[in-house]
Amino acid sequence: MVNDFVGKGHGWFRQWFRKVWRVRGGGLYACGFALTFVVLEVGSLADDVLGIGAIFTGQAIEFFLNFLMDSLTNTLKAFMWPVYVVQWAPPWGAVGLGMAYWLFPTTLKKPIERWMFQDEPEVVEEPEKGK
Repeated sequence: MVNDFVGKGHGWFRQWFRKVWRVRGGGLYACGFALTFVVLEVGSLADDVLGIGAIFTGQAIEFFLNFLMDSLTNTLKAFMWPVYVVQWAPPWGAVGLGMAYWLFPTTLKKPIERWMFQDEPEVVEEPEKGK
């Protein structure tokens, strides 16, 4: 039962990551957005688990609204992830971000795409013929 959940969870995560990848352009920004969102949500979820007792004391609506607001805030923060990297270590954050934008397409993009799209058939586009 646990193995089934882990197997399905991996598929759900990859499916979600694939959607984010396509919507955000499939580069370092998309990868940074997804990773930042996951990290922020895990932290938020840990706080929410501590407050789960609110459901049993009749505060279910407040708990649900807090969860939605946290997720919205995390989404907005994830959109701004490059700003946090630059602010993290002022001169070196910007240098590291610039190097990451330069190195990502040549080093990490292909392995990530292979992992995400391993179950999709390859589509070979044919060139358009003259009319």
